Amino acid sequence: MWFDQFDTPIGLLTIAGEPQALRHVLFPSNRHDIGDRSGWKRDGAPLRAAREQLLAYFEGERRQFDLPLDPVGTPFQRRVWTVLAEIPFGATWSYGDVARRLGEPKAVRAVGAANGRNPLPILLPCHRVIGADGSLTGFGGGLPIKQFLLAHEGVGTPQASLAF
Repeated sequence: MWFDQFDTPIGLLTIAGEPQALRHVLFPSNRHDIGDRSGWKRDGAPLRAAREQLLAYFEGERRQFDLPLDPVGTPFQRRVWTVLAEIPFGATWSYGDVARRLGEPKAVRAVGAANGRNPLPILLPCHRVIGADGSLTGFGGGLPIKQFLLAHEGVGTPQASLAF
């Protein structure tokens, strides 16, 4: 697996994947360890498009990403991550909104767990998922980063903005 690191307004980001698809976006501090990285090789060339698109996002020049992604997870996690990609830039959905979108309205806790294991934050925007009462809730990179990302997208005081 190839990786690259670069500075952003939220600190050093690490991206990792193969030339054909990205697998990880890692914050300076992550809640969940992704395991052994000894086989990773640093080379930004295979990941150039991902780096450029993420930097353009932080510059305010990009609202959507056009990258091949290959997140590794359970079938349920992958379904949740697919729904995350539907949350529009500058909007927030609650965990319940995501569960209803999946057709599993009682799976709110499972959605939260899958959201927390998202290996491609920002690209699959788990930061746009908030509590039913509009509060910021857990985030793998820490709540200050979640708050920064939402403010960067123009979300002031987060409140759920989608109802099914």
